[in-house]
Amino acid sequence: MGWMEEVYKSNSTRGAADVIAIYTTRRDFCQLFQEDMRGLYALSLLLTADSEMAERCFVAGLDDCIKGNPVFRGWAYAWSRRAVITNAIRTVFSPGGVNLRSSAPEIKSEWNLFADGCLATVIQLDPLERFAFVMSLLEGYSDHECAVLLNKSRSEVVAARTRALQHLGGPDFSVEMIKKKEPVRAISAADL
Repeated sequence: MGWMEEVYKSNSTRGAADVIAIYTTRRDFCQLFQEDMRGLYALSLLLTADSEMAERCFVAGLDDCIKGNPVFRGWAYAWSRRAVITNAIRTVFSPGGVNLRSSAPEIKSEWNLFADGCLATVIQLDPLERFAFVMSLLEGYSDHECAVLLNKSRSEVVAARTRALQHLGGPDFSVEMIKKKEPVRAISAADL
């Protein structure tokens, strides 16, 4: 059974079949989070740059999906990623938009997911730069969506993304990309 399912209900007054969209169930979300656990946790870890916060955001994202507003099955995947992102925003930034963590964390040995990859540089970015980079470039959110979710102006989001790209375009990041000798392509946090 796919994520999109339609049930046809006959309408005796018109003699036509109306399409009724089926909403994602708790079971569907649990299955989705189980199947995409690595990708959703990687997204959470990439945003929070802290394994404990990432775990909390992952669990809170699942909880939000299960207990939140109904979502069409076709939107379940995107909704689950958005739930993780919004929980990461709540965790890392206070309601007023002030950073709770002012310094970038060190890379921990338990982060085998990123430790040797080029994304290790991303987790060392300042929080706003990291969120702007991940949300806009890896997840495909528009500047407007990023600004609304982060409670920042579009110009602040664009400036943060630009700074992130400047940091990532530095010599250390460029050398790492050359050493890997893999074809460079657009990636999503889901590819992790």
